[in-house]
Amino acid sequence: MNNTILDEDDRTWEFIRISGWAVRYVEGWAAEGAPYGYTVGLSALDHPELLMFGFGEANTAVMLDELAERVLGGERLHAGKVVAFDERIHRATLVPVPDSRPYLVDANRLFRSPVPALQVVTDDRRGYFPWEEGYSLPVGRQPLLGQ
Repeated sequence: MNNTILDEDDRTWEFIRISGWAVRYVEGWAAEGAPYGYTVGLSALDHPELLMFGFGEANTAVMLDELAERVLGGERLHAGKVVAFDERIHRATLVPVPDSRPYLVDANRLFRSPVPALQVVTDDRRGYFPWEEGYSLPVGRQPLLGQ
């Protein structure tokens, strides 16, 4: 492992020590992948990490931070749970991620790989989720990793 990765890992551990978690944002994966963000650090609480597609970096961080704060406060998030956000119109359903290794690179490097993860899948402005008839956003905006 090169020194750049080790330095970044040290910064991530320090951020997790102070805040309880970190959020990583990836501009896109593979050739045409959607941007996504994910938490690093919830694994230390014996909780799945969280992964979210379809929003810009700032909005992704706000929503993942809100959910991570709930976890730090003792809430257990689980597959199938529907959550609402305090300052957002969206709701989200939590879907299990079958294999987090291709997506949660930092979390898998820092914790026992593969780390358990939940995908935070949001509804559209009309309240429909991607698997529901009437969902109005492009299919590729939130690729579903699990069922």
